[in-house]
Amino acid sequence: MRYRSQSVAYWYFAVALLLFALQLVFGLISAVKYLGPDPIRDLLPFDVSKTIHTNLLVVWILAGFLGAAFYVVPEESRTELHSPRLAYWTLVLLTALGVTAVVGYLFGWTAGNKLLEQPLPIKIGIVIVLLMFAYNIVRTLAKGARVTVTEGMLVAGLFGAALLYLPSLLEFTNYTVATFYRWWTIHLWVEGVFELVQASLLAFLLMKLTGVDRTVVEKWLYIIVALTFATGLIGTAHHYFWIGVPEYWLPLGGFFSALEPLPFLGMAVMTYIALRRIRAAPANRVALHWTIGSAMVALIGAGLLGLAHTWPAVNQWTHGTLITPMHGHLAFFGAYGMIVLAMVSYTMPYVTGNVDSEVRTGGIGLWSFWLQVAGMTGMTMAFAAAGVAQVYMERILGVGYLDSQLKLQVHFQMLLATASIFSLGVMLFLWDFFILNPRRGTLLDTRDAAPREVEPVG
Repeated sequence: MRYRSQSVAYWYFAVALLLFALQLVFGLISAVKYLGPDPIRDLLPFDVSKTIHTNLLVVWILAGFLGAAFYVVPEESRTELHSPRLAYWTLVLLTALGVTAVVGYLFGWTAGNKLLEQPLPIKIGIVIVLLMFAYNIVRTLAKGARVTVTEGMLVAGLFGAALLYLPSLLEFTNYTVATFYRWWTIHLWVEGVFELVQASLLAFLLMKLTGVDRTVVEKWLYIIVALTFATGLIGTAHHYFWIGVPEYWLPLGGFFSALEPLPFLGMAVMTYIALRRIRAAPANRVALHWTIGSAMVALIGAGLLGLAHTWPAVNQWTHGTLITPMHGHLAFFGAYGMIVLAMVSYTMPYVTGNVDSEVRTGGIGLWSFWLQVAGMTGMTMAFAAAGVAQVYMERILGVGYLDSQLKLQVHFQMLLATASIFSLGVMLFLWDFFILNPRRGTLLDTRDAAPREVEPVG
């Protein structure tokens, strides 16, 4: 850590991890409800637990992204953050809004717009949070010694997220129109500007962990951003297939959705090139695992599994089934969850001041990594098996929804078993962050430190 103001990232990461754990709790509750009986149905119905589960996902990922930006931007610009105090107040407001939204859902305070259920006052508060963040970052960039491609793409991605959140403030009585504009936020976040954030953090970590030359990764960043905008913008059309819009969205959505794996392929290639140029294993192998894992898992979950069911001829059977969470869980975890955990793992020694933990070659960190990857893989397979069976029973044989759900319970038993493995991995990560590496008064300064290495590869 070169600048003391980078330490604000610790508190963003701490909040993100706690919300991650809470999201996992509500996910497990939602899965158990499928098996029944549900003694808390009147207190916490499935639609509420699912809403909280998905909204917590967005909040903890966003907190992780903002924390990563507050670490990367000072490092890349070679200057202290403009206002650490403003950064802390931004986190306080974001956390308060998230808690208020969750409590509100429990009492039925919701806008009722799927995936954008936040009531208008909460949405306005989120806009204020993003404006506070933007002001702090712009002032930091203005006084910095340079603006690199890596931090420029990171900031552009987060500023784009702020801009694309604005359509969610609009309310429409027509369901088709509401759905049409809803995806201007949801799709263009997760399959647009969030990809820029992932790519920039991936590039930053590869430079720090492998020593790959900056010019190499930044050339790939230009390719990735071009592919993201070329495919993701019109690729929004695959959400328009069956909502009552003109038929010309079918070929547009089909063609550009087929190209959407290309940005993730670009990130995987960038990672491969960096690894080919590594001369010695980095001191922080745990962070390297999360970094490589993000590129590879995102290619499979967000890229290939997304392509598998967004082609119109396939999607006419699979939309609204368990095939969607099959893709969604592995995509979000690989693309955005793992890159946040990679940043947490890389920065942990510096923002906590634990000099001894700068060398992280294994142990509980790698156990956490492999348990989470194995658990999420198993959950994805359980959703896939359930989804295929559901499509055949409901869409081909005409079996009723409730009857088909009874026959899918074996797959949800497998889902809970693999989710338990994933949960154990998450608990180990929390234990590593909060207990084994508590924050100390003296923060680790790497301003003049040379990169540390361990034994050579091979």
